[in-house]
Amino acid sequence: MPVTGSISHWSSSADVDGDWQTQGGMELSIFFAGTGGSIPTARRGLPSMLVRRGGDRILFDCGEGTQRQLVSSVGLADLTEIYLTHFHADHWLGLPGMLKTFDLRGRDRPLAIHGPVGLRALLGLVLRMAGNVGYELDVVELGPGDVLARDGYRIAPVAVSHRGTALGYVLYEDERPGVFDPDAARRLGLREGPEFGRVQRGETIRGISPDQVLGPARPGRKLVLSGDTRPCESLRIAAHRADVLVHEATFAQEERDRAHDNGHSTAEQAATIARDAEVGLLALNHVSTRHPLGLLRDEARAVFPATVLPRDFDTIEIPFAERGEPTLIRWSHAPERMAEQPAAAAAAASASAS
Repeated sequence: MPVTGSISHWSSSADVDGDWQTQGGMELSIFFAGTGGSIPTARRGLPSMLVRRGGDRILFDCGEGTQRQLVSSVGLADLTEIYLTHFHADHWLGLPGMLKTFDLRGRDRPLAIHGPVGLRALLGLVLRMAGNVGYELDVVELGPGDVLARDGYRIAPVAVSHRGTALGYVLYEDERPGVFDPDAARRLGLREGPEFGRVQRGETIRGISPDQVLGPARPGRKLVLSGDTRPCESLRIAAHRADVLVHEATFAQEERDRAHDNGHSTAEQAATIARDAEVGLLALNHVSTRHPLGLLRDEARAVFPATVLPRDFDTIEIPFAERGEPTLIRWSHAPERMAEQPAAAAAAASASAS
């Protein structure tokens, strides 16, 4: 499998939360608000990721301090919806304060919160902690087999193997029309201008159908978020050919037995899932303070070279396949931390050393 993925840097002064589009199409990106596991550190907050797709802002997990992490970086957006993977405190304890902040800011549109069975009971506790809010909360309990249709994409939960009920999530876009062939359209008698546009949007004009002037349908993009989990077949199947897999890597391989007992994965196990699922880029998160980051990175890249370790406030941008590979963009105003090579460079270095 070819190595994919690259690393660059961006400045916090950019308009990162506006309705902008990446070069070559609708924006799809993952902003890492917190990448640590279980306890916060000076450099890593608790689990939370903001997926930006066009104008939608979708939060996955909301660990303690998430709203502060967002305010300190891209800003606390008026979220479209929230998804929780499970109910361990490090994945939801930031929710009461965030819901209250939205209330104090005068939010007036409904907010949907999704999660496993038991979410309604949890939200009852959250609202007792934070107080009622003046906007509607739509609480949606999910299970395997559910698929939520959105504008141009879908979100599906996946059962994973943790302690208690837990979900991963797959976000996948609808297929896109094939590439338009203007020469074929002219030969068939279509006039340039509105007729070209209409047939590209699916209309049949004077007996000329879209399949006569469009190439094969092109796949949309796909990203998969594991949440907390042991290695599991359901996630490997769900991640097949994903552009990006974000997978927890709480332990190094020397503690694989402890990882299993606690419902977590090692970096090497996450890389094995990524390799077997033929994903484009693996991003490790939910990392523990017990292991050097370089060890986790090296163990994963020995199995799957296209592996990166995002830091808090980093972003992965996911362009359409014809426009390039997923790219890890470093937050340039973060404190200097462990230097990390692009996946391709790491693979080359490994090959030259062997």
